[in-house]
Amino acid sequence: MLSKNIVLSSLKQRGITEDIPEEQPTLEGNALQKSRYIHERLHENCFADDTGLEVEALNGAPGVYSARYAGQAKDMQDNMEKLLREMEGISNRNARFRTVIALILDGKEYLFEGEVKGEIMRKKAGCKGFGYDPVFRPSGYDITFAEMDLNEKNRISHRGEAVRRLVNFLNQCAD
Repeated sequence: MLSKNIVLSSLKQRGITEDIPEEQPTLEGNALQKSRYIHERLHENCFADDTGLEVEALNGAPGVYSARYAGQAKDMQDNMEKLLREMEGISNRNARFRTVIALILDGKEYLFEGEVKGEIMRKKAGCKGFGYDPVFRPSGYDITFAEMDLNEKNRISHRGEAVRRLVNFLNQCAD
């Protein structure tokens, strides 16, 4: 997807193995905090992301706390069970996944966002994917993310959309 002029390496390849702080109240803030953390250590162009599930009836929760919704253990089964309990008896099941990628390129900061709207199911379905995929059904589909082929999910997902925006920007800069 990237121009041949762009070399991508992982944090592990660059010697960053510690947990990177996520202490901000927004996805944008966390993505920026993580990219700044990496940039301060490597002094190179870098990017980082944050993703959250935002449920309309829960005023946007779990949102920025999606990974630790049921506690610091970050257990996704516990997170899904908590979400399903909190949604019991609620007819408004509207939700969206959002991903924000923060890029630091030549000292300037850029944000790229992806979103997919859908609804929270009443019970889990499917075993593919990760996180809240078994309880999230994207709009226009009759299956959850966890029931989808990975290529189809990537084509419509919030993370896929944000990555495509980042890649398009980087490829334009590299030309």
